[in-house]
Amino acid sequence: MGDRKQARDEEFQSFVIGRWPRLMRTAFLLTGEQHAAEDLVQSTLEQVYVAWRRVGAADDPEAYVRHVMINAHARKHRRKLKEFLAPKDDSGLTYELPDSGDRIAQADDRSALLKALSELPARQREAVVLRYWEDLSESQTAEAMGCSVGAVKSNAAKGIAKLRAIPGLAEMVTHGGQK
Repeated sequence: MGDRKQARDEEFQSFVIGRWPRLMRTAFLLTGEQHAAEDLVQSTLEQVYVAWRRVGAADDPEAYVRHVMINAHARKHRRKLKEFLAPKDDSGLTYELPDSGDRIAQADDRSALLKALSELPARQREAVVLRYWEDLSESQTAEAMGCSVGAVKSNAAKGIAKLRAIPGLAEMVTHGGQK
C-alpha cells in the first residue's frame, strides 16, 4: 500500500513540476494578479491531489486540471470578488510608445493587453485566454469551460471584437505590423 501511495505522490509531483509554468500563466491571465494566480493554482492542485488516482488515469490529466481551475475561477467570480488586471485609475497618465522591437515595448504591449483583458466579462476572458493564448481547440476550450462549442465561439468572438474596438490595442497592432 505504501509503495503505491509513494508512486502516486511521485507521479503527482512530476505532473506539478512539469505543468506549473503553464498552469500559472493560465491562472494569471484569468485573475490578472500574481498572488491570486498562485492561490488559484494551489487550490486547484489541492483538489486534484485528493482525486489524483482518477485524474492521473484520465486521457488528458492537464485538460482535467485546467477544467478544475476554470471552475474554481468561475466560483470565485460568481461570489463577486473583484479581480484586478491593471490599476483602476491611470486615466491621467500619458504613455510614450517605444520602438516595438525592444523589451520595454513588449512589456508595454503586455500591459496594454492585460488591461484590455480586464475589461472583458469573465466568460469572454476565459474563452479568449484559452483559445488564443493557450492555443486550445474550440472543443478543448469548451471542455475546460464546461460549456458547448457554440458558447466558446460566441464568447471568443465577442471578446475579440471588444479587444479590437480598444483604440490603444488597434494602434499597437498597426504600429507593430509596420516594423
